Amino acid sequence: MDGTLVPTRDRGIAASGKNYRYSASHQVVIDANTRLVVAVGQPLPGSRHDARAYRESGVDQAVKNAPVPGDGGYRGTPALIPHWPRKNRPLTPEQETDNAIHRRARARVEHAFSRMKTYKILRDCRLRGDGVHQAILGIARLHNMALAG
Repeated sequence: MDGTLVPTRDRGIAASGKNYRYSASHQVVIDANTRLVVAVGQPLPGSRHDARAYRESGVDQAVKNAPVPGDGGYRGTPALIPHWPRKNRPLTPEQETDNAIHRRARARVEHAFSRMKTYKILRDCRLRGDGVHQAILGIARLHNMALAG
């Protein structure tokens, strides 16, 4: 699971983020084994933190109790995040092994995101209102069909 920013011109659902572009944040759940898109959340302003966007976008209801790997931005959610070293406690070898497995799964998710973002509509979405959400749903379907054969 991860969030991605889709630059859009509709300022009703977008907010100026760290890149000074108006973007909408989308939470997307991707199966790390098959690389298929499982769920897409509602768009939120791009300035939302990942943990807050996870709860507000509706993705948490779509995955319910499934173990979902996320990055460090999902602290405080049920997502599986990597182990973090503390000030006086370095990571144990078991935690390092867990993090290596987590990194491999996250890399597959990030590669699926980059493949989805090759579509021009996700680089500058000119749609208004619910059109941004419909565009990312359409791209998710195209992505799944391309992988399925």
